[in-house]
Amino acid sequence: MPPPFPSRGLYAITGDIKDFEALKRQLANVLAGGARVVQLRDKQRRLDAGCAKQLLELCHQHGVPFIVNDDIALAAEIGADGVHLGREDTDPKEARNLLGKEAIIGISCYADLERALEAERQGATYVAFGAFFPSASKPQAKPAPLSLLTVAREALNCPIVAIGGITPGNGGQLIQAGAGLLAVISGLFGRNDPLRASREYARLFPAGAATCLAGPRHSKR
Repeated sequence: MPPPFPSRGLYAITGDIKDFEALKRQLANVLAGGARVVQLRDKQRRLDAGCAKQLLELCHQHGVPFIVNDDIALAAEIGADGVHLGREDTDPKEARNLLGKEAIIGISCYADLERALEAERQGATYVAFGAFFPSASKPQAKPAPLSLLTVAREALNCPIVAIGGITPGNGGQLIQAGAGLLAVISGLFGRNDPLRASREYARLFPAGAATCLAGPRHSKR
């Protein structure tokens, strides 16, 4: 059974992978700083299964779920906790059939509430909206309004992730609008001090705030 998916917190996504050992050190610092979820984003397929497995084990040492972007086969091979899927990828129901009923399934919903509602109906663990601010990772991404988070929070039962150009300075307004988790790439892995950066984001989620955890399905009711 995977570590439970949190309803709140910092969602770290790995950046451009050039040096595996450097990435592993960065990830260790990001986890120590308070990341609650980690996603391996390896669009160029630079890492083999052995390296990906090391990252998974590092996350599990911190009790943090490790999710693979797009690659269901890799997720299954290394025993990852789940996958994150985009518009062109497998639907949530098929992904769960392939990875098992306990797998974490995340879905990119861009600025589309209807896509999020359908994803939840198909069994997605969580949904992600964005980009809320200009993003170097996806410069062509359609902007998503803050109001979408407020509407989504009322319409959905699953955790909501916000992504796109998020900094410690603007992340608070996303949380206030309705985001439960903030997904960050360059704000963590593009910084000289990822431990400090991770702590800066983690401070946006007060220790006394609600942090109930979710398994494959989450309900606020």
